[in-house]
Amino acid sequence: MPNPEYAFFPPNSTPASPRAAGFRLGHIGTHTSRTIMFAELASTLAVVPSGGKPEDYAAAIIEGNCLGKATVATRRLTLQRLRELYALDSAVPIFRILRRLWELDTAGRPLLALLAALARDPLLLATAEVVLSLPKGAEFQRVPMRDALAQTVDNRLNESTLNKVVRNTASSWTQSGHLEGRTFKHRQFVTPTPASTTFALYLARAVGFGTEESLSSGWMKSLDCSASSALEMATAAKRIGLLDLRMAGNVIDLRLDRLDPLFRGSAQTR
Repeated sequence: MPNPEYAFFPPNSTPASPRAAGFRLGHIGTHTSRTIMFAELASTLAVVPSGGKPEDYAAAIIEGNCLGKATVATRRLTLQRLRELYALDSAVPIFRILRRLWELDTAGRPLLALLAALARDPLLLATAEVVLSLPKGAEFQRVPMRDALAQTVDNRLNESTLNKVVRNTASSWTQSGHLEGRTFKHRQFVTPTPASTTFALYLARAVGFGTEESLSSGWMKSLDCSASSALEMATAAKRIGLLDLRMAGNVIDLRLDRLDPLFRGSAQTR
């Protein structure tokens, strides 16, 4: 049974709200064949301006071959996988916000990519608790991750594919900095930034968490960030204009209109 400490959705969450933000729900995801593709995402965003349209991303990858793929078929498949993970479309709130924060936070880019991929790949999300619950320095074990995936997909994937997903998701958690090593991987703690904290808060609010729950949700755990540290990071994010935050006694007023004017987050009580 999932540990509430690593919850990414509140018990009363409805699918409509996350999907409107750009979440992809279900049981199957991109990690059957790929990782979070951080290097490919970074290279693509480096050549397409922040105001780029979906066709600009397609042109950069297919016609411009910005990722150095040998064949057109491989370029098209790479574009498809990147769209599955990140949308590459500013009409999708998750990508619109990711792109804005990407320009502001070079150091936090691996965490921004991870958060977006967690929201858009159920297979990666299914492995989160297995990795995040490991103590620092602990050796990563494949069996618990395989078991968590098997429970999520409910026999929809054969053993060979499950093992491939384990390899791919372990690679993704390595790209984000949560695991370190090649043959034998060990847990490392990542360092949250104001921008990545803001993105985590946005995702938590998009699925229906209130402010207090957002600060201690699985989204924040993905940054190895406690509720108190998250509040400190949110305060820093306020100083650089990413969100509005007011505290009076035990009441926290958190608003994300500055992050994305199309998002209307209401105040929540601690």
